[in-house]
Amino acid sequence: MLLAIASLALCLLVGLVVPMERLDGKGWPARAVGYPLSSVAMGTIWFLRGQKGRFPYIPTALLVTPFILDLLGNLFRFFDTVQNFDDFLHFVNWMFLCAAFVAMFDPTKLAPWNRAALGAGFGAFAIILWEFLEYVIMQSGTTGLHLSYEDTITDLLLSSAGGLVGSLVMVRLFPKSV
Repeated sequence: MLLAIASLALCLLVGLVVPMERLDGKGWPARAVGYPLSSVAMGTIWFLRGQKGRFPYIPTALLVTPFILDLLGNLFRFFDTVQNFDDFLHFVNWMFLCAAFVAMFDPTKLAPWNRAALGAGFGAFAIILWEFLEYVIMQSGTTGLHLSYEDTITDLLLSSAGGLVGSLVMVRLFPKSV
């Protein structure tokens, strides 16, 4: 977990401090504000639940990982140079996101299929919200997002599928609390 959070901070810092033309129009300052919230989300949920069980180290690392991958994709220009990198990342990132979500449910209180269904549903809702926010950002004048109807539909499908896979894997590999 600490390695994931340190990686997130380092990626954000590099993007803010080192001038890189490739990051122009990528909304880096907004990412620098929003992405760190991923590192405190699971701990906040754990605290609000009354600190039941162990601290959610694994769910926190799982949740932070998609943000690190997105930042690395931009820093190393993978979005611009690797064909279908965005599609690959939508699938993989939603696997991590939904696995983190499912990991927060107590397996003794919910059947595996309930946890998997909740994870997949959360993933579908999250990608709808994500695509809406991308649209709002695009409408605000940010350039470099390369959004299209086809891209949005593909992102919705791949992210939802990745969320389902991540939820099923988490339920199968971790039948007990993590």
